[in-house]
Amino acid sequence: MLDMKWVREHAAETEEALRSRDSSINLAPLLDLDRKRREAITEAERLKAEQNRLGKEIPARKKAGESVEPLLAELSRIKEEQQAALTHQRELEDTFEEIARALPNIPHESVPRSLDKRDNVVVREHGAKPEFGFPFKNHLEIGETLGIFDFERGVKIAASGFPVYVGDGCRLERALINFLLDRNHAAGYKMIGLPYLVNRETGYTSGQIPKFSEQMYHLAADDLFIIPTAEIALGGYHREEILPASDLPLRYTAYTACFRREAGTYGAEERGLVRTHQFNKVEIFSLTTPETSYEELERIRGQAEHLVEELGLHFRTTLLVTGDLGQGAAKTYDIEVWLPGQDRYYEVSSCSNCEAYQARRGNIRYRPTATSKPEFVHTLNGSALATSRLMIAILECNQREDGSVRIPEALRGYMGGQEALAPPSGG
Repeated sequence: MLDMKWVREHAAETEEALRSRDSSINLAPLLDLDRKRREAITEAERLKAEQNRLGKEIPARKKAGESVEPLLAELSRIKEEQQAALTHQRELEDTFEEIARALPNIPHESVPRSLDKRDNVVVREHGAKPEFGFPFKNHLEIGETLGIFDFERGVKIAASGFPVYVGDGCRLERALINFLLDRNHAAGYKMIGLPYLVNRETGYTSGQIPKFSEQMYHLAADDLFIIPTAEIALGGYHREEILPASDLPLRYTAYTACFRREAGTYGAEERGLVRTHQFNKVEIFSLTTPETSYEELERIRGQAEHLVEELGLHFRTTLLVTGDLGQGAAKTYDIEVWLPGQDRYYEVSSCSNCEAYQARRGNIRYRPTATSKPEFVHTLNGSALATSRLMIAILECNQREDGSVRIPEALRGYMGGQEALAPPSGG
């Protein structure tokens, strides 16, 4: 959520920045509501003060033997007016909150202004696209040769978009998860084991609820939501807390399964593991001071890039333009691996600085000094990494002509020294 004091004082600047994300944004109704809301607060407080004054004057008049009937009538009238003023104030505040909480974050000044994601800026490339001296296969064909996926039974068990990993496919993904967690831990991110379900308050803190609640799986009987990313749960970990400045930055890493309804229709190029309703992901998350948060964003980006480098994959890092930012992000880098079978890049990590947007929604603060007023922290997140598209990249980029797949050296220790995935005997 935005700082309304800042919005009031920099209305034109704020609207211009927000319209670089969404051209339909118009702050005039919100600012008008904010003015009326503050006027209503002032009026309710004035009536309360008058009520208190009469409440003290009546006993004094009685003691002096004077009639208090006119004052009682006046007090009754003011009480009614004050109740009406409070009701009006609450109505204005509810409408104001509904509009204000739907606004996206203000993009950082270093973010390129464009509504077209085709204007995203490539800021780094690593390695080269793989070349094959034989007809290469996509991950679905490789999976069939190796017997490592069972999409058909996934449909039978649940629905389309819920993949089943089998044998070495399952072992490879578990190796990947353990590799990611271990590397993040070694880089200073504390491991956290999280619930996969969150309440509304936690979802609201992240910015997922209410705007994107329809993309989440909801357990109506308990009013809990299944997480689409560990970022949601990590964002709620310190909700309603005041953190000592000496504890910052706080850095966490967590593995969770992730669940997304992914409403919409996608083409044949996004079959298999490219886009699913359930996938696994390791997340990194930081809470830090406003002065250091952009240094922290570069640290998170560097960690995610290093992981992809260790896996020996070609990737590029793009700086997203304003129109491609997520709701809570002020600045985002996407790290995209090359998938030969899809003939395009796909995101495996998105690293964002949300500044105080989430902290303000979740009331997560720190005290810069022992005697200073609490201030909002800045929160940052990054996938480090999502495994499903990494699995595609590993399989497609490391395939061999004989149908086997080379296992990246970084993962072999997690697979008992195994160097390749080979087709079953006679396959």
